[in-house]
Amino acid sequence: METITSDIALEAAFEGAMVENMVNSILAEDPEGIPVPYTLSGGTDNKALSQLGIKGYGFSPLKLPADLDFTALFHGIDERVPVESLKFGARVLDRFLRNV
Repeated sequence: METITSDIALEAAFEGAMVENMVNSILAEDPEGIPVPYTLSGGTDNKALSQLGIKGYGFSPLKLPADLDFTALFHGIDERVPVESLKFGARVLDRFLRNV
């Protein structure tokens, strides 16, 4: 095995005013939603920003239908999400940014 690329790992606490605003923004649109932190195996620009002492959170809210196999579509030749999922995400992001 050969390591081709090695990079820093990032972590951020799932607490504080920013996280509370994310959670509240989601729950305002989906009171039954359960906001949870997750691990992303892909790359992020937050790695470069962290070198400057800037903490970053990925926040891309989507409400996907239970029967949608999203992982099968992710980065595929037919990658897509339902329009209603995008509308949900836009409403949540708008609410989030108005309360920052």
